[in-house]
Amino acid sequence: MAPVNNTLCPLFLANSFLNSTLPSVPEFDILPSCAGLPQGCACGVSDDSKAKDIYGTLNLLTEDVILSAKQEITEGVSISLRSNLDGFKSSNTNRKHLNNTFVSLKDDGLGSFGWDKEISFNTQISSHWDSFCHYPHQGTGIAYNSASCTREQLEGTTTNSTKPPTLDQWQLRGGVVGRGVLLDYAKYVESEGIQVSPFTYHSITAQILEEVADFQGTELRAGDILVVRTGYVGALPKLNETEQRNATRSAGSIGLEPSCDMARWIWNHQFAAVAGDSPAVEAFNANLSSEYWELDKLSAHCHKSGKYSFFLTSIPFNVPNMIAGPPNALAIL
Repeated sequence: MAPVNNTLCPLFLANSFLNSTLPSVPEFDILPSCAGLPQGCACGVSDDSKAKDIYGTLNLLTEDVILSAKQEITEGVSISLRSNLDGFKSSNTNRKHLNNTFVSLKDDGLGSFGWDKEISFNTQISSHWDSFCHYPHQGTGIAYNSASCTREQLEGTTTNSTKPPTLDQWQLRGGVVGRGVLLDYAKYVESEGIQVSPFTYHSITAQILEEVADFQGTELRAGDILVVRTGYVGALPKLNETEQRNATRSAGSIGLEPSCDMARWIWNHQFAAVAGDSPAVEAFNANLSSEYWELDKLSAHCHKSGKYSFFLTSIPFNVPNMIAGPPNALAIL
């Protein structure tokens, strides 16, 4: 890690909203710079003497954070946060949709009755986590912590022993487990009488997220897994194929404001991860397929109970060098 400028006050996130057992990391504005990358890339912040870090803010999901999160289970209710793999009728990309094939055991000579199942799909078409290798810095091709995600590394044809920061690495730390917090932006704007289309460019600012948290009476804690509901996934399946195609090819989509202010807000709150129900967590002007968590059932339950925090567990597929994949996420309340 590059040394912090000694002329600056060494601000480290160990203030009142942080659990004292969490790793200390510098505030956003004094993150060390990385060669060839914009400020705020967190290179080296979580490295140790043995290896370069590949987990990023998942390191905030400590044993104490997980143990504290279990206190969110008060009702014995579990809600799936995953959209159907074939839930969307249209896409504006060439990504492969679900191919769902039944194979008879009789045809394979394995028995008289019974079935196998074969599926294939692009991992971006429905709910998913993205690894750091999915969309690296476009100017340099460099991913988190100066990682290089070349085809040779991903396919295992290089002599470089450095593992790329892909989703299968998450298996080694037990997946994503912690306190989830829903910020229900869609419900908030509905209560305010504001009309927002999820199928046009609409950026949600950090200030608005704070207002949503206040509106819900929700406390944000370090190590939380932030989940933002925009209403996109709930609205899309209600459209027919032509309407879906027109919607996904519109002028953009709803999401978090793509700005340094938003990056600063997320980093300084020390969220372990961010998820949402829109095509990408951030708003942008040309749609790509990603994120797509199913949050409507969770929203309805949280609105009814008045409690927007929960125990969240997620474990992606254990496939070598997985770029992205279904989250298999549950909210347990």
